[in-house]
Amino acid sequence: MTRSPWAREYARAPETYIWGTEASPLARQVSALVPPGARVLDVGCGEGRDSVFFAERGFDVTGVDIAGSGLAKAERLACARGVRARWVCGDIGGLATRRLGDGSFDLIYSCGSVHYVPRALRGRLFRRLQALTRTEGLHAHVVFTDLAIYMEKGERIDYFTPGELAALYADWLIVTGEQRLIDCRQDGTIHRHSVEQLVVRAHPRDA
Repeated sequence: MTRSPWAREYARAPETYIWGTEASPLARQVSALVPPGARVLDVGCGEGRDSVFFAERGFDVTGVDIAGSGLAKAERLACARGVRARWVCGDIGGLATRRLGDGSFDLIYSCGSVHYVPRALRGRLFRRLQALTRTEGLHAHVVFTDLAIYMEKGERIDYFTPGELAALYADWLIVTGEQRLIDCRQDGTIHRHSVEQLVVRAHPRDA
């Protein structure tokens, strides 16, 4: 089961968007790489800022998160922006067995969520996500790595090692990949997390 503390934090602040309402840089980057009307799966969508951004771009969006309180904010944001998305409340670690429409997405996306999935479940999860992807579709992820560890809000993370995420896509085409430090102060203390960001494209299935 996913072990994120953020469901509790969303419920504590029902009127506040902890992560803000503007899209992340990764969402903006990959939105330019997918076709008009693309089907997008946002894994661990939280309060919906990136899902709503994708919907504003005219994409067919499904956002999945374990936090009903986060999804309530996401729906409120979507209504305020005049767009619609499909919200699925459930553990992202269980996506390996969940039905998600016809199971063919142009973009599968996660921003700071899948490192909360226990390592023992991740291989199966990523295989399932890859199987849900259309020919030449994209995956885009940001995950925490173990180069700079900082625990906050009582979270439990199975940190990725550098290169571990890319290894899960050994037979995919890497579009962009980088490792960096990001600033954070969600617990009131300024600190940094090390992250790996990866955008990959599935090879044609007949290649």
